[in-house]
Amino acid sequence: MAARALNVNVGVLGHIDSGKTALARALSTTGSTAAFDRAPQSRARGITLDLGFSCLRTALPPQLGPGPGELQFTLVDCPGHASLIRTIIGGAQIIDLMMLVIDVTKGMQTQSAECLVIGQIACQKMVVVLNKIDLLPEGKRQSAIEKMTKKMQKTLENTKFCGCPIVAVAAKPGGPEAPESENPLGVSELIEVLKSQAYLPSRDPSGHFLMAVDHCFSIKGQGTVMTGTILSGSVSLGDSVEIPALKVTKKVKSMQMFHTPVTYAMQGDRVGICVTQFDPKLLERGLICTPGSLHTIHAAIISLKKIQYFRGALQTKAKFHITVGHETVMGRVMFFSPAPADFNEEIQENVFDFEKDYLYQEQYLSKDSVSSEENKENDQAGEVQLPKQQWALLEFEKPVTCPKLCLVIGSKLDTDIHANTCRLAFHGVLLQGMEDKNYTETFLPKLKVYKLKHKEGQVERVMDDYSVIGRSLFKKETNIQIFVGLKVKLSTGEDGIIDGGFGQSGKFKIRIPDGLKPDTKMLLTVASKKKSKGGKGDMTKEDESSKNDSAQPVTVSLSFKRYVFDTQKKIIQS
Repeated sequence: MAARALNVNVGVLGHIDSGKTALARALSTTGSTAAFDRAPQSRARGITLDLGFSCLRTALPPQLGPGPGELQFTLVDCPGHASLIRTIIGGAQIIDLMMLVIDVTKGMQTQSAECLVIGQIACQKMVVVLNKIDLLPEGKRQSAIEKMTKKMQKTLENTKFCGCPIVAVAAKPGGPEAPESENPLGVSELIEVLKSQAYLPSRDPSGHFLMAVDHCFSIKGQGTVMTGTILSGSVSLGDSVEIPALKVTKKVKSMQMFHTPVTYAMQGDRVGICVTQFDPKLLERGLICTPGSLHTIHAAIISLKKIQYFRGALQTKAKFHITVGHETVMGRVMFFSPAPADFNEEIQENVFDFEKDYLYQEQYLSKDSVSSEENKENDQAGEVQLPKQQWALLEFEKPVTCPKLCLVIGSKLDTDIHANTCRLAFHGVLLQGMEDKNYTETFLPKLKVYKLKHKEGQVERVMDDYSVIGRSLFKKETNIQIFVGLKVKLSTGEDGIIDGGFGQSGKFKIRIPDGLKPDTKMLLTVASKKKSKGGKGDMTKEDESSKNDSAQPVTVSLSFKRYVFDTQKKIIQS
């Protein structure tokens, strides 16, 4: 068997109608018919294997090692938009190089920006392709290309792709209807750039086999072929593979890579696996794996970052399209952060610590989520304090099957596709999945997320030097017994303890262990005198002054924390 070609997966991304498919076709035909000093039968092999995948073979460039050998680019033409997100994320671990295709007459469009965001999350290297240069008038073509190149360089300035190559081409001069005899422009230059950008991707054959299947069809007399890209591990003839979504296990009968029979394939390879007695209609897309290696989960804890181009706040309890593994499902989110004292603590990557306490957040904390009022205050006090890491609990509307530590993306795919706005909201890593259907009872109580509660009431009157009566802290129907023994603070500075209810209207008794200050006592005595005088004839001068004194009633504040998932709803004070 010939030496294994080095396979590099190239994602072809871009706005709808920017010419992605035409470019992939031009590359693979150029690649397979150009004189790369190879046998004619192998030249004819650069044809599309199935929807969206084609291959371009070329001699190994010098930076990838001496000696003979071939470099194979697998071109992954990412289709229409919602599925683009799914496809890219499904293959995020194995896309080595990204081609962002831009219609030179239109520049960056909404989906190009979204593709750029996905690229920043999932890819290491990028080449920008300015396509359709044949539509520019010949006299002004060069200056228009230069202008668009400058524009793209500016766009990429603050991304990790700053300074990446930008190549101008016309993949299909004259458009889709033009005769095939029209030669593409700039494609051989683009192939040279791709070769210069190629690198040895890190591939690991160890670990569980996991493959993202994107196509499934039957071949008469052979069986059912599942084609896809291996995300991790390796597979050999005769191995058993599981289709976890269907709980079915099958034996690998034969395998092909771009029409060449093989006996072994590993992470990063694009392969067709043939099994018998399996109905292809049952699996169009999905995952296959080493039996028992994937889990099906109903909820998950993820670490996450907001995508900077997403407009608006990320609210707790909001629903997002959650793409995880190879599936996209609706899910509800709850955001939480470290306790404020731990905001600056370094967090261990890809591990979640159930021993720690976490603070519930109404929304993901970011510079733009802190209100402008707070900003004004913080500007005087210095920088806004944001935690180094934040997490979310995701609860899925239907269970998803995925590997551990996989990439997760939250988006609002129901936003109008023509609205000029980024629909990708956040990305993160799945740290802990919940496989039990009853996870709310069996799992969530272990998650120590708390809410800080703060209640305010008023002191109504003094009973004696060591006790007062309070009101307006509880509703009439509240069981005050739960709060007995909790510490409160008076606005005049005294510490108190709730001693019990007083009467039936939600009033309560507060014990002041160190006794009331004389000023407080006077303030409260004046206030209650004024109350008892209220309504008796006209106000005297004395009443006027006491009114001013008691304009600020004495307030009682109660602060405590409650764990969101504590079944006993215990109240805790530090």
